[in-house]
Amino acid sequence: MIFTASMKQLIAVVLDRDSDKVTRELLSQSVLHFISIKEITGGWSSQVEEATPRVSVAMITETRKRIESLLQMNDAGSPLPRIQLDIDKLKALDIEESNKELDKIAGTLQSIRDRQKQRQQEILKLEEIKRQLDMFQNVDAMYTAHTPYSFINIQTGMVPASRYESFNSAINKLPSVLLNFPEKDHQVNLLLITMKRDDSQVNKILDQFGWVDIEFSKEFSGSKKEIITDLEARLMKLEKEQQSLNNEVQELINSHRPGLESMWANLRLNELFFKIQSYFSKTSRTLLFSGWLPAEKQKALEKSIRKITGNNCYLEWNDPAEITAEKKKDIPVQFKNPRVLAPFQMLVQNYSIPQYGTIDPTPLVAVAYLIMFGLMFNDAGHGVVLALIGTLSQILYKGGKAGTRNLLKLITWCGFSAIISGILFGAYFGMGWFKPLWFDFHGIISGHAPPGGLVHDVYGILVITIYFGITIIALGLVINWINLFNKRSWLKLLLDKGGLLGGWMYGAGIYTAFYFVAHDYRRLPESALLFWLLGLPALIIFFKGPLELLLHREQGRSKRFDIFTLINLFMEWIVALLEVFSGYLANTLSFMRVAGLGIAHVSLMMAFFEISRMVSPEGGSIGSYLVLFSGNVLVIGLEGLSAGIQSLRLNYYEFFSKYFIGAGRAYMPISLRRNE
Repeated sequence: MIFTASMKQLIAVVLDRDSDKVTRELLSQSVLHFISIKEITGGWSSQVEEATPRVSVAMITETRKRIESLLQMNDAGSPLPRIQLDIDKLKALDIEESNKELDKIAGTLQSIRDRQKQRQQEILKLEEIKRQLDMFQNVDAMYTAHTPYSFINIQTGMVPASRYESFNSAINKLPSVLLNFPEKDHQVNLLLITMKRDDSQVNKILDQFGWVDIEFSKEFSGSKKEIITDLEARLMKLEKEQQSLNNEVQELINSHRPGLESMWANLRLNELFFKIQSYFSKTSRTLLFSGWLPAEKQKALEKSIRKITGNNCYLEWNDPAEITAEKKKDIPVQFKNPRVLAPFQMLVQNYSIPQYGTIDPTPLVAVAYLIMFGLMFNDAGHGVVLALIGTLSQILYKGGKAGTRNLLKLITWCGFSAIISGILFGAYFGMGWFKPLWFDFHGIISGHAPPGGLVHDVYGILVITIYFGITIIALGLVINWINLFNKRSWLKLLLDKGGLLGGWMYGAGIYTAFYFVAHDYRRLPESALLFWLLGLPALIIFFKGPLELLLHREQGRSKRFDIFTLINLFMEWIVALLEVFSGYLANTLSFMRVAGLGIAHVSLMMAFFEISRMVSPEGGSIGSYLVLFSGNVLVIGLEGLSAGIQSLRLNYYEFFSKYFIGAGRAYMPISLRRNE
C-alpha cells in the first residue's frame, strides 16, 4: 500500500498464424499495458516493421461513438457502463453494414428532428406575437400604436365565405392569429395578426383567396381576450406535438436498444482487439509485442500464452532493476490502495503520478488531509451535516463518473473528521453541549475557557499547528530519503537540501528556534554549538555542486571548467542555503493557517450568535432562529470549502514538495473492464 505494485516487462515473439488467438487471450486476461517495440533499446526497431491491423481502429471508434450518441438521447441516460463485455461474443465485424443500420436510424431521427425544429420555430413566433400583444390593453390601442418598429402585422379584411375554411387552413401553417366575425353578404370579416418576417408568404395566401382590406371598425374592438385565448390554444397544441415527437424519439431508440447495445458491445470488443494488434511488430513469419504488467500476474499470463500457442513462442521477462535509470520513469505505476482510500488517491493523481519505485503517499495523505480539515472545521454538528450531504449525494448520484463519486466520498470523510474534532473540542453547532475530550477551542477564542485545561490560550493552539507542521515536513523528508535510497541517488541522499544534510539543518533550526523561545527571545545556543548545528552543514552543502560536476565528468557529460563554472557553483550554494533557511521556516509557519481557519470558524459562529441576540435579546424568536440557521448554513458552506482547499494546498505545497517525484505513467492495460 505504501509502495506501488511491482511490475514486470514482457517481450514476446509468436508465430504469425497465432496472431488472432494470442490477441483474444491478451484481451481476455486484460492485464498488459502495451508499449511500442520502438521504446525498447537493443536494436529491435531496426529489425522489425509495424503490423497494420486488418480494420482501422479509428473507424471502429467513430462508429461506436455514433451508437453512444444515439443511446444517450434516451431519458434513462447512458447505460454504457452497465454493458458487460464477453470475449466469447466477439464476432467478425462489418463496419459498412453497421454504419448502414445506423444511417437508417439517423435518417428517421433527422426527420423527427426537422419536425421538432419546425414546431419550435412556430412556438417562438407565436410567443413573440403574444409578448407584443401583452403590451396593449385592447386591440384598438394595439392597432393605433402600430409602428414600423413592431415585429407583428395587424390587418383587417374579408374573404368569401365559401373559401374561408381553405383560407384558415392555409394561413394556420404560418405563426398567426385569425379571428372571424359574423358573415355578411357571403363575406367573412377577419382580423389577422402575423409576423412581419412572413409578409411575402402571407401576401401570396391573401391574393390566392381573394382577401379584400377593410377599415378597422368597432366590430374588432376589445377582442384581445379572444386573440390571447386563440394564441394559448395554438401554443398548447404545438407543445403537445413537441412532446409527442419527443416520445417518438424515445420509442425509436427503445425499439432499437437491444440491437444497438449488441452492436456496441461487438464494436467495442473489435476496437480493443485491433487496438492490441496495433502494438504488434512483425517479421516475415513472426509477431512481436511488449508491455508491462503486475509481477503477480506474470505466471498466469505466461501459462495462457504458452498454452494457446502450443509453446511455439519466445517470452522474455525483464525486471525493473535491469532497466536503465532513464527508462525507469516510463514504467507504468499501479496503485495498491483499498477502495476506501479512492478519494485520497484521486487527490494524489490530480497532482501527478508518482514515479515507479517511489512511495505512494495516498495513505499518508488520507491521514494528513483529515487531521488538517478537522483542526480547521472543528464542529461535530457541522460535521454531521457534511457527512449526511456526502452520503445522501452518493446515494442519489446516478452518473458513472468516478471523479464525482470520489469527491462525494471525500465530503463524507471530511464530515467524519469534523465530528471527531468537534467531540475533542466540545463544539456542536457552535455550542458546548458536552464537555470537550481535549480542550475547549470555542471557550479559548471567546475568552471563557475553564481553568485547568490542556491548552489555555490562542498561542497554545498556534503551537499545536506548528508541531503538526514540523511532523508533516519531517515525515516528507524521511519519505524523500527512502525514495532516494531506492533510486540509488547517493549524492542527493547525503548532500541535498532534501537529503540527510537538509534534515540535519532543519532539525538544528527547530532546536535553535525553541531554545530562543524558551529563553524569552533573548538567548541563542552557544556559538560553538551553533557552528556544529548549522555552520558545518552549511559549509558541507557547498561540496554537492563540485561532486556532481566530477561525477558528470567521469560519465562524459560535464562541460569545461572555467571561472563561470566556479561562479555558478557559488551561486547555487547561496541559493541552496536560502532555500534551507527561509524555505523550511516558511513551510513550517505556513501550517499556522490551520489554526487561523479554525479560529475563523469559531469567530464566525460567535458573530452569528451575537447577531441573534441583537435581533431578539430575550431569545426564542423566529428571527433569531433564522439568523442562527442562516449562520450555520453559511459557515458550513464557506468554511467547509475553505478548509478543504487549504488542506489540499498544504499537502501539495508543504508536504509533496519535500519528496514527491512525479511525471510517472499510470498503469492502463487494454482491458474488457474499461469503457474509455
